[in-house]
Amino acid sequence: MEDQLLKSTTRHIRIFSAEVDKDGELVPSNQVLTLDVDPDNEFNWNEDALQQVYRKFDELVESYSGADLTDYNLRRIGSDLEHFIRHLLQSGQISYNLRGRVVNYSMGIPQVAATEESKN
Repeated sequence: MEDQLLKSTTRHIRIFSAEVDKDGELVPSNQVLTLDVDPDNEFNWNEDALQQVYRKFDELVESYSGADLTDYNLRRIGSDLEHFIRHLLQSGQISYNLRGRVVNYSMGIPQVAATEESKN
């Protein structure tokens, strides 16, 4: 039986039931999940924040251990990761990339700290 490509696509998270081959192509797999974080570069990331997303992904995948690999389960993981990214943004661990191709503040209006000059 041939492996079927399942995927979950949210604004900032893409999950595929596939491996990336040497040419960068997705090869369907029922054993491997591939995670693409913030494909449109809407946020400024640091290594710590990115690793937090990967750890959260691993934790969520582990929570489905033994369950069938389904579109629904992948969508739940993707949705939970979206909420986690919102937490990272709201806690100041990541920020919007104002030089990005698209700036639409999809996670809410950013907070801008008042400067001393603007207070006067």
